[in-house]
Amino acid sequence: MVFPLSVTFPVAALAAVLEAACGYPPALLPAIGHPVMWIGALIDMLDTALNRPDFSEQKRRMMGILALILIIGVPLWVTEAVLDLGSRALPAPLMLGVQAVAACTLVAQKSLWEHVRAVGTGLRQGGLAGGRQAVAQIVGRDTAALDEAGIVRAALESLAENFSDGVVAPLFWTALFGLPGAVFYKAANTADSMIGHLTPRHAAFGWAAAKLDDVVNLPASRLAALCLILAAPAERRAAARAAVRRDAPRHRSPNAGWPEAAMAGALRLRLAGPRLYKGVRVDDAWMGNGTPDATVADLDRGLVLYRRACLILVGVLLVGALLFMIPA
Repeated sequence: MVFPLSVTFPVAALAAVLEAACGYPPALLPAIGHPVMWIGALIDMLDTALNRPDFSEQKRRMMGILALILIIGVPLWVTEAVLDLGSRALPAPLMLGVQAVAACTLVAQKSLWEHVRAVGTGLRQGGLAGGRQAVAQIVGRDTAALDEAGIVRAALESLAENFSDGVVAPLFWTALFGLPGAVFYKAANTADSMIGHLTPRHAAFGWAAAKLDDVVNLPASRLAALCLILAAPAERRAAARAAVRRDAPRHRSPNAGWPEAAMAGALRLRLAGPRLYKGVRVDDAWMGNGTPDATVADLDRGLVLYRRACLILVGVLLVGALLFMIPA
């Protein structure tokens, strides 16, 4: 089912507003779970069934491609079936609202804000132990030995990267294709999160998921960086732009460096750099040329920057929705 931009842009704009205001109702989690959990259950099942240790590397890669087709195809098929049934029973304006409500469950503006703010609260109320415990909820690196600067940098890097793939990307794909676009993106992104790792088990099986995730996040990462640059204080915008041009191409990820560099330049910090994952040192390039000695006050400034960037993104979607809804 293909929707015109006069439908998809309003769906994206309404989804962004609804999610920012309400988030995902906590009462629904024990009752029905979350759409990402449903996709994750499918991925787990396919990983168990198709990623056999006795398969050759080539066969694992082929099975990974098949799994990715199913990971994306099954949720899309369900989405299309529900939308088809709904369009037969409900008027178009109400179906637009249905799409927006469903799409907003795949956006993470509010939850990202809450999780990153919790890191600052943990540091203020529980010291390093509280900060480490809170930041461990949102990053995959080793946190046991992080000092305050390391905790804050980790939280800001997560804020920047997840602004791109948890907020901008699902809304970008929604604006293009409506709810099916959001489902497509979230399935691809969840697949990468779960199986797109260079571990012995998933190096071949998750190859296709990792490559697809790089592609689908490419436009959103650039848009996220632009939103962060525009959200920066006027006197820091040039520095944020310079950091993106200079440092983003040096990041090991083709996408994560863009919002991280923009965040670093806007806040006068250095982000990324070397860190530990499961005891293994990863020598990432530094993003930004400011100080690495980040403080809780810098985390507060990063959250303000994030909120401004979200407002800019929502404003663009609302303007786009109005423009596409107005008859030519």
